[in-house]
Amino acid sequence: MDPHGEAPVTWCPSGDAHRPESVVLGVRSGEHGQVVYLDEPLPAADVLPSIPEGIAPHRVLRFASHCTSACANRVGEDCGLIQRIQTLPSAHDTGAVPRCHLRARCKWWHQTGVDACHRCPALATLNPADDRLAALVADPATTVEQLEAWIAEAG
Repeated sequence: MDPHGEAPVTWCPSGDAHRPESVVLGVRSGEHGQVVYLDEPLPAADVLPSIPEGIAPHRVLRFASHCTSACANRVGEDCGLIQRIQTLPSAHDTGAVPRCHLRARCKWWHQTGVDACHRCPALATLNPADDRLAALVADPATTVEQLEAWIAEAG
């Protein structure tokens, strides 16, 4: 609780670019679109006008916004998206976590700890249409059990 008796706001590291509080966390770059985090967040409203027409903002940037109870990924008090992401084999080492200014208020960090930080840079908010596994992970209707079964079949 904060000094006023209110619960602190948690942030989603895969947020909606167009929410009023949204910030740019990083830039997607490289062959696999890994996120390179900015030294300091930038208000999304200041950055969005500079993205050329026809390019989806999530294709080039990673946004954070408030975690809300109305989110399609919400499962009780938890984030179902990070639960589904954790079902995937981790492609990253378990060494140092990326520097992140969001961590102290991050929903994923509070829910799952350092494992979320290792996976966060690889998360694509906008997935290619032909990537069935990414589509399943992103779909709030997909259960962890369904993901595990798909991975076992594909393996």
